[in-house]
Amino acid sequence: MTNQAQRKNFKRVILKLSGEALREPGSEDNISPEIVEAVAEQIKRAHQAGIEVGVVVGGGNFWRGISASNRGMERATADYMGMLATVMNSLAIQSMLEDMDVPTRVQTAIEMKNVAEPFIRRKATRHLELGRVVIFGAGTGNPFFSTDTTAALRASEIGADAILKATKVDGVYDSDPNENPDAKRYENVTFQECLEKRLKILDSTAFSLCMDNSKPIIVFDINGPDNIHKALIGDPIGTLVHSEENNYN
Repeated sequence: MTNQAQRKNFKRVILKLSGEALREPGSEDNISPEIVEAVAEQIKRAHQAGIEVGVVVGGGNFWRGISASNRGMERATADYMGMLATVMNSLAIQSMLEDMDVPTRVQTAIEMKNVAEPFIRRKATRHLELGRVVIFGAGTGNPFFSTDTTAALRASEIGADAILKATKVDGVYDSDPNENPDAKRYENVTFQECLEKRLKILDSTAFSLCMDNSKPIIVFDINGPDNIHKALIGDPIGTLVHSEENNYN
């Protein structure tokens, strides 16, 4: 096991946010401007610290393709609708970041020239090198793939040091902490251990992409004070999921 306090500093990361994280619990509004502002403020501080930040955001606050599919809608159509939902969230985060004077670009996997750039890997990388935050919208552009898979794919394409997955829990546990008060939280765990212990980190496609490309994942609680900023700058929070050969010692 690696020592949580000895994580390396990141130069370039992918921050994975769920769409639900942008919605106030119990509110009828799909997006909370206050929550978006708080998220943007933490991204801004990491940006000011010199971290190159790419963002992938889900669309679950507006629409969940798999849920609509389970209720009878054609899965591909439902998933395309979900991709459009991620673009709305992407534009909301971009607007807030630019209000804070953080240069930001939205790139979408489905072309929509009036609102965003099309995803071009070399252009995205150049934006990051020039100090711009890049938000990747519209998922992978293909149905049947989650935004977790989008995060894994984009992280590999742009050469990110890690994926930072913001969740409702403070890391990876050996059982559901909501059901088992004695559940144990891992500070560090390898991909192989996750498979052996059947720990749920990402969906299977996304997990395989990260494991095959030795792309570390940090799972952390989005609701903790300043946690997004802490994760972005490499502070020891949450659970680090990594390959055996990754040198974090």
